[in-house]
Amino acid sequence: MNAELVFDWNEVNRKGRLAPRNMTFFDETLRDGLQNPSVKDPGIEQKLQILHLMEDLGIHEADIGLPGSSPRAFEDVLRLCREVVDCKMKIKIAAAGRTVVGDITPMIEISQRAGLPIEVYAFIGSSPIRQYVEVWDLALIAKRSAEAIDVAVKAGLPVCFVTEDTTRSRPEVLTTLFRTAIDHGAGRICLSDTVGHATPDGVRNLIQFARNVIAGTGAKDIGIDWHGHNDRGLALENALWALEFGADRVHATGLGIGERVGNAQMELVLLNMKLLGQLEDQDLTKLLEYCETIAKAVGWQVPINYPLVGRDAFRTATGVHAAAIIKALDKGNAWLADRVYSGVPAGMFGRKQEIGIGFMSGASNVQYWLKERGIPADEALVAEIIKVAKAENQILSEEEILAVVKRVRP
Repeated sequence: MNAELVFDWNEVNRKGRLAPRNMTFFDETLRDGLQNPSVKDPGIEQKLQILHLMEDLGIHEADIGLPGSSPRAFEDVLRLCREVVDCKMKIKIAAAGRTVVGDITPMIEISQRAGLPIEVYAFIGSSPIRQYVEVWDLALIAKRSAEAIDVAVKAGLPVCFVTEDTTRSRPEVLTTLFRTAIDHGAGRICLSDTVGHATPDGVRNLIQFARNVIAGTGAKDIGIDWHGHNDRGLALENALWALEFGADRVHATGLGIGERVGNAQMELVLLNMKLLGQLEDQDLTKLLEYCETIAKAVGWQVPINYPLVGRDAFRTATGVHAAAIIKALDKGNAWLADRVYSGVPAGMFGRKQEIGIGFMSGASNVQYWLKERGIPADEALVAEIIKVAKAENQILSEEEILAVVKRVRP
């Protein structure tokens, strides 16, 4: 019956599976997310809480910092790694650093002290504009990359080679760098839309190009990461397309925090993949807690209209909308009530539909609101609340409604 009530145009002419079966989600909240200029660096207890929520959500891997950047960063990364070991967590751990030996050696030390393999994400700029500014040539970039990868591989750590600004880099440069990285033992390459330049066409072209280069090396099981920023407002869309075009790992951050305007939003990547039927067995009811915990930890204000997490994401005061939800509930059908006026089922992600009372509300809003709080809804009380609501220019607060109840029923 449920399938008969919703015709899904998203699935018309769907060609097979949207994403690869081995796809993984890579959480950059505690690394790239903390590079946002308006956030604060959370204390270690808050970072541990966020890490546990990543585990609960089934996120596969997390980049937990740049341990070579400061003593505090080193200690935080070490503590987080020890938590993974002590709690026998499934989530895998990565750390980031430049293709400089001095950035790689702290990761090796942490890995040895914690008894945990850390995936090394070694990055270097590859675009012509970056080369011009830095006065780098291809030979130097390739040499630095090879040296850094060699150090990590010799220590037994897996390596993902990250070309910064991949989406504005020349194909011949990327070919040389990808081959160099693979020849020296990198098991993954990361395609980075560092400045949010890419459109879906660019995502498709770049991933197809990377797959061809990898095939040309004869190497097996080389993974492809997609790391996208949101400067054009396309980070989420690009992350979803990246999976369909052949990337097997996408990067995202909680609430999309990150450099400048941020990254793809992890909670929205997971939400969309769930609704597209790709995460059937993954419990995402802690997504709201994940987002709220991150927001509190970094001092972030979530916009009221933000999908899933915002105050108004599942709230309505419009009479027609509220009436439909109430009629669905009266049928005893929670599935129906969660979808009749919502493309995102609130209950699937740890929230619920909310009905308020405002200037566009009808009697059904008031009756539902009172019933939810165990307050008898007689005709006089309902009429008085509607009268007050119609005279206001915004939704009534709980305190304002209760004040009317007290006045009518002293």
